[in-house]
Amino acid sequence: MLFRPELHGYHGAVASTHWLASAAGNAMFDRGGNAFDAAAAAAFVIQVVEPHQNGPAGDVPIMVHDGATGEVEVICGQGPMPRAATVEAIRERGLTGIPGSGLLAASVPGAFSAWMTLLRDRGRLTVADVLEPAIGYAEDGYPLLPRAALMIEALAPLFREHWTESGATYLHHGNTPAVGARMRNPALARTFRRIVAEATAATTDRQGQADAAIRAFHEGFVAEAIDAFLATAEVLDSTGRPQKGLLTGEDLASWRPTAEPAVSLEYRGRLVHKSGPWSQGPVFLQQLSLLSGFDLGAMDFAGPDHLHTVIESAKLAFADREAWYGDPDHADVPLDALLDPAYAAARRALITGEASADLRPGSPDGRTPWIPPVLDATEGPLEPEWRAEIANGVPTVLRTVLRKTSAKSDTTCVSATDREGNMVVATPSGGWLKSSPVIPGLGFPLGTRGQMAWLAEGHNNCLAPGKRPRTTLSPTLVSTDDGKPYLAFGTPGGDQQDQWTLNFFVNHVDFGLSPQEAVEAATFHTEHVPTSFAPREFTPLGVKAEEGIPAATVAELRRRGHQVTVAPAMTLGKVCATGPDATGGVFAAASPRGAQCYGMVR
Repeated sequence: MLFRPELHGYHGAVASTHWLASAAGNAMFDRGGNAFDAAAAAAFVIQVVEPHQNGPAGDVPIMVHDGATGEVEVICGQGPMPRAATVEAIRERGLTGIPGSGLLAASVPGAFSAWMTLLRDRGRLTVADVLEPAIGYAEDGYPLLPRAALMIEALAPLFREHWTESGATYLHHGNTPAVGARMRNPALARTFRRIVAEATAATTDRQGQADAAIRAFHEGFVAEAIDAFLATAEVLDSTGRPQKGLLTGEDLASWRPTAEPAVSLEYRGRLVHKSGPWSQGPVFLQQLSLLSGFDLGAMDFAGPDHLHTVIESAKLAFADREAWYGDPDHADVPLDALLDPAYAAARRALITGEASADLRPGSPDGRTPWIPPVLDATEGPLEPEWRAEIANGVPTVLRTVLRKTSAKSDTTCVSATDREGNMVVATPSGGWLKSSPVIPGLGFPLGTRGQMAWLAEGHNNCLAPGKRPRTTLSPTLVSTDDGKPYLAFGTPGGDQQDQWTLNFFVNHVDFGLSPQEAVEAATFHTEHVPTSFAPREFTPLGVKAEEGIPAATVAELRRRGHQVTVAPAMTLGKVCATGPDATGGVFAAASPRGAQCYGMVR
């Protein structure tokens, strides 16, 4: 029995992590827009109504399938680190890692201009059309989500005492807003309105207006406000001390989003497309490459063989992510070797009937793998230096923030498909309210993606000026073997994104579930994967499985050596998916988890 129906229509479909965003996206179809317009409008609304999950200064990979040409590409909205961001600059401050909050971890904002790039190159509507719903919710208000209310409550002392612009934005006369309270962000509305005004004044050409909006953000008043704030601000962060940032207006002015080919792999007659190794995207393909050697469909669905095979494959693929992934413009990532069928066959032979307790990266092209030290979460309290400082007297609120507002699941998702065969999916994230103070006059904070870069010199993901920190953001786009559109999906979830979406895809392709059935099926993930966020940690042999996975499966996994924790039903992931259906129409599927993801169709 499904919690929600799979929705079918004949004009366009949108699925996202917020119902207001899905509605805004669908409204673009009525204005003559296509899937790209719909996705952009939905994404800008999400920047307003999910401020605890993302913002205009965050980051996003956008995957695109062009229905007219069959072309698949990725728009990279992951900005690089500032020119002043060196390992020495961080260590000179007495730090052994990049803090997960404050200003030091800020990379160049990428989300806003990435969506404008999509609108310019593939949309049909204007900047004013697409930003109108977001401006409306910022001005008139939106209902505050429960998790956002919890986060603001945890952060309120920090907002009152230190991040006062955030307090002015998210507190009501100094008080924490209740769940469902009508929230407004007039400063963000003014920012968007000024961008629209400058774009409209610049030219009557639709594409030129999108370019003007990008310039306003990266070279105009937005960049000027960011530059002025960071030039003088010293902000309390998770080190327990005020720190200045490294980002400048010049960093913003010198960068623009780029479009690049997707990384692709065939699986069971479908071509699966992901972003490059500056994201964790290829780890999805590595898992599929390993699983292609098993007859999953012959196994009992949700049985011990099914789960064990997927878990052990994930552990191998994610170990390679830790050893090898990084910005390919600044590092020698052996991606072709990692995706070579012969390499997968050799790695597949490591999978036995018992759970492996080891972190086992491979040796593509005979190279020697290296994973910098990570923290074993099973060996007692984790006390890196900056946490010890917190325990010794810095504001108690920071401990509260670290405990209550983990970044591990803070992301959003937008997927859209139209009747012309256009598909787009993205996982916008970063620039959220908990990690960095609101920039005065703009109504949004900076991102903190830099925390994902190592300070381990020689590693592919080591910090360097102008280098993209390797992100967890990882939407998925699938086409048929003859290039026709098939499926576009993603989920929030940090390091778990490419496990929960893999389960969704395997449920559909190997076990024959419909997209909505595949979304709602009980899911699971391994915690043997080192986290990408500070403090980096992993739980050897750890597995988390939702209620709904059969008790006999859990018992057998434990017998095989997995340390299984059972999570409450419907709590892991928020997969959103759209695509064409068999009738020539379109469909939308959205997870009921969290009670806020919704699909809508025209």
